[in-house]
Amino acid sequence: MTRGVGFGVDALLAPLANNPTPAQLSARREALLAALNGVLGDHLEATANPLAIPMRFRQAGATLDLRRSALRRALPTPGTRPLVLVHGLCMNDLQWRRGGHDHGAALSQALGYTPVYLHYNTGRSIQANGAEFAERLQELVDAWPSRIDELTILGHSMGGLVTHAACRHAAAAGHDWAGLPGKRVFLGTPHQGAPLERAGEWFNATLGRSPYLSPFQRLGNLRSAGIKDLREGLDLAAATALAASSDRLHLVAAVRRSGPATDGRPRGGDGLVPVESALALDDERAPGLDLPEARRHVAWGTSHLDLLSSADVHARLSDWLAR
Repeated sequence: MTRGVGFGVDALLAPLANNPTPAQLSARREALLAALNGVLGDHLEATANPLAIPMRFRQAGATLDLRRSALRRALPTPGTRPLVLVHGLCMNDLQWRRGGHDHGAALSQALGYTPVYLHYNTGRSIQANGAEFAERLQELVDAWPSRIDELTILGHSMGGLVTHAACRHAAAAGHDWAGLPGKRVFLGTPHQGAPLERAGEWFNATLGRSPYLSPFQRLGNLRSAGIKDLREGLDLAAATALAASSDRLHLVAAVRRSGPATDGRPRGGDGLVPVESALALDDERAPGLDLPEARRHVAWGTSHLDLLSSADVHARLSDWLAR
């Protein structure tokens, strides 16, 4: 059965491997590759599979060459305020556009930022992606065609955890970009973990207790390193390092219900990430971050993906980044 399923998947994916030219890229193909990398990306990388997504910066789906002369041609008016957008699990850079809205493009028009989109394999471990992101970001800063007054990073979901890991790596490596002024804004980032992945781990462990069901445990273990990293969110060392630079942080959570509970406290979540995790609030699992309420925001009546197109979120981003 496993071989049969494998052959079927190979047949389904073969056209992707045989259709790699940029002119033939489509949003649907990109979305399928992003989902595949999110679930099996660590395996694809380890086996040198051509479907593994390499990390790069892109604009409108086109890869940016990080040489100064090439970057100057690609960004004729680069500006002094690059905005780096980091997508979430099983997604890609093109999916920042949702419902006709793209936070990067909107902030470019409203505030003069120059958006640059990270495209990466979300199935790799968060630490591995964070380390490579830090190195790539230093290359981008070194090649930027004009001076940089401010470097702002906007991360969605897993993209926030990858950015936290990149900041830790940059501090240890002495990268220049880590010291540049700029904010770190995260939308629906599971700072204290995602319960869906914790439930998946529990279910998989339960399967292993039965000699009849234990073979199916192998299927559960197909979850990538990136997905498994979402189980707990930030580790203690990362949280400690993050607290030291919390003056840069601005956090947004989505809640599907239309308003707060009767006691005024936000409860619930966006379908994937609880509000306490997205806002890094104290809970029974982990201590939160000491942030002023003015740098935390709840988008009511909004799902995890709708954070990308919410007019309320865009208004709050514009307010924070205009200051």
